[in-house]
Amino acid sequence: MGFRSGRHFVQIPGPTNVPDRVLRAMGQPTIDHRGPEFVELSREIVSGMRPVFGTTGSVFIFPASASGGWEAALVNTLSPGDRVLMFDHGFFASNWQKVAARFDLAVDFLSCDWRRGIDPDLVAATLDGDAGREYKAVMVVHNETSTGVTNRVSAVREAMDRVGHPALLMVDAVSSLGSIDYCHDAWRVDVTIAGSQKGLMVPPGLCFNAVSDKAMAASESAQLQRSYWSWQDMLPSIETGTFPYTPSTNLLFGLQEALTMLHEEGLEHVYARHARHAEATRRAVVAWGLENYCMSPEECSNTVTTVLLPENVDGDALRTVIFERFDMSLGTGLGKLKGKVFRIGHLGDFNDLMLAGTLCGIEMGLQAAGTPHEPGGVTAAMNYLATEAT
Repeated sequence: MGFRSGRHFVQIPGPTNVPDRVLRAMGQPTIDHRGPEFVELSREIVSGMRPVFGTTGSVFIFPASASGGWEAALVNTLSPGDRVLMFDHGFFASNWQKVAARFDLAVDFLSCDWRRGIDPDLVAATLDGDAGREYKAVMVVHNETSTGVTNRVSAVREAMDRVGHPALLMVDAVSSLGSIDYCHDAWRVDVTIAGSQKGLMVPPGLCFNAVSDKAMAASESAQLQRSYWSWQDMLPSIETGTFPYTPSTNLLFGLQEALTMLHEEGLEHVYARHARHAEATRRAVVAWGLENYCMSPEECSNTVTTVLLPENVDGDALRTVIFERFDMSLGTGLGKLKGKVFRIGHLGDFNDLMLAGTLCGIEMGLQAAGTPHEPGGVTAAMNYLATEAT
């Protein structure tokens, strides 16, 4: 690959493109993380994060990738041998299950159709059969990035309530927070996990736990070992604005600016923009004669579209052609979808022309790679964008 003019298109479903405003904010000189300026920064960020989570409660910020948020949720609420209910509905759900198993938790990992969301009736039936109320937590991924399926967390909560089960509800919202409406308090989620590198438009390096009072109470008796991840150690930071250890100051500068951008646009408008771009993308896929991997229209993700390819087409080979010819990165197939799909990220700092460029690159790539398809996907998307108001 020789010299390339213009900007590389990073259309994976995270990390996302970092806005120039956020990059400039991160370029500030580092400040004293025990001083008054940092206290103001920290308090402002927690205040700005609460409406994004849809909570008035505690939000903890750790210097780590989102995988650290998984671990923090587990070690603060559970004890060795505790039984938890998880669902095999995608690659990241599977990875979270592996983390839980490493902490000697008794994981019941129920098989699901990866092309659809978790069935609330399965949740209710499984919990109803737990006569001894042994399950301590139910754990789901809100937006499964590998499949492009968004689970109905509210329906999972309703299923738990239907059978009166007292388990904690933990939700991975890594690829939905800041892009898809999320309601931690209204859905009575106990722990929500998120990361900085997707809808929050900041580079990887920050993870979050939004925590209910019920989860905080559970942390007082939980016996899994914890030090770095301790909520109890972090709790004073919400009031004092200082961390129990050195924070990622310059990433927090970026997060402050990203939150300002989200609130300037208005969260309802942010969610509507993502829904509009997702619908345009799905229309392009249909026009190409390809399949959206998610088979349930009401559960299609608004942040990522996973495209199923014909059996004789290698998704990674197609991605390589698009990368080498048009300088654009698309998401690979993960787990059992390796080589069978490619994934289009359409989240974060993103507009109509960026989407049009993304879809043009894909359509040209399909042609250049000799992938069987129908022309006109870009036109279908543009027609929708031109007639559907922002």
